Amino acid sequence: MSNDWQDRTRAVHAGTRRSQYGEVSEAIHLTQGFVYDSAEHAEARFIESGPDEFIYARYGNPTVAMFEDRIASLEGAEAAFATASGMAAVSGALTSMLKAGDHVVSARALFGSCLYVLEDILTRFGVEVTFVDGTDLAAWKAAIRDDTTAVFFESVANPTLEVIDIKAVCDLAHAKGATVIIDNVFATPVFSRAFEQGADVVVYSATKHIDGQGRALGGVILGSEDFIRKTVEPYMKHTGGSMSPFTAWVMLKGLETMSLRVNAQAASALALAQAVEGHESLARTIYPGLTSHPQHALTERQMGQGGTVLSLDLAGGKPAAFAFLNAIQVGLISNNLGDAKTILTHPATTTHQRLSAQQRVDLGITDGLVRISVGLEDISDLKADILQALGG
Repeated sequence: MSNDWQDRTRAVHAGTRRSQYGEVSEAIHLTQGFVYDSAEHAEARFIESGPDEFIYARYGNPTVAMFEDRIASLEGAEAAFATASGMAAVSGALTSMLKAGDHVVSARALFGSCLYVLEDILTRFGVEVTFVDGTDLAAWKAAIRDDTTAVFFESVANPTLEVIDIKAVCDLAHAKGATVIIDNVFATPVFSRAFEQGADVVVYSATKHIDGQGRALGGVILGSEDFIRKTVEPYMKHTGGSMSPFTAWVMLKGLETMSLRVNAQAASALALAQAVEGHESLARTIYPGLTSHPQHALTERQMGQGGTVLSLDLAGGKPAAFAFLNAIQVGLISNNLGDAKTILTHPATTTHQRLSAQQRVDLGITDGLVRISVGLEDISDLKADILQALGG
């Protein structure tokens, strides 16, 4: 592979391993185990495996390795470990490196399952977790201590779309020797420059934009060769959160078209946000690509575009939000994002329903908030559908 290749070329060709048959589309190695030439060969492989030597599908697989190598090349990471889901990536990245007595500082605005991992699981095993307002650099500085082990945040918060200054937080964390782990789903690998901006570890739910067509669950942890091979891999291969070969093949196919899809979706998301901003039915239109967004300048500097998701805060609360959702004709009511189909979600009663009412208020998740993941439909149809659902 040429080091001069651009991202779209890497997304199509990086990491390819062809069999003796010279196939064009990557081969799916649907096998849980591998055969050795001799007992001595088996012994040697368990002691140390080469890059194209495999033992068991939970440890590694040629199709999975292709996906890992391709996404690592695209993201600018030294290595990657593919996981069974996005939450397997989040929990694996955190749990593999933490122990009782460690301290983590996290942004408060997170996906519900991420909050569960930090609030309920890690603390259950003796990890201390401090939550801060992710957009407040003074809060980060005050919370990160000399003994802080890790810092965690979503680069763009789900579903309120707050954008966190990656470089500034990384500088604060690194000054105290802490590892920075970023959930980068909303930024997507297309708009991501997280490693360049200082991230140590990046996680993705591959279920979202990488697959992009609602077919499979998957995730990936990216970082240094040392972190992936010595920290993440031993933990993941023994606890069983690895990606299946068929899913890896689906994700490889998704990477081939990801840039085309995500750029088109981001353009539609901006057009849609501009079309509805200021509508009388809305208390707020939240989209990082709008100049009205509090972190718009940071978004432009950090991502270049506002991403594929916007949120609308209906002025009439839950009744208005439900009426809006039930009037939608083109989009779908579901809870995924990054799909080719436009998907609308009411976070307060679905993805963030386990939070208390006060927690939702603190996070800005009102009863009227609707998250819209913009798909690949014609923008004129999307605009017409959203406007008619808002009441004209």
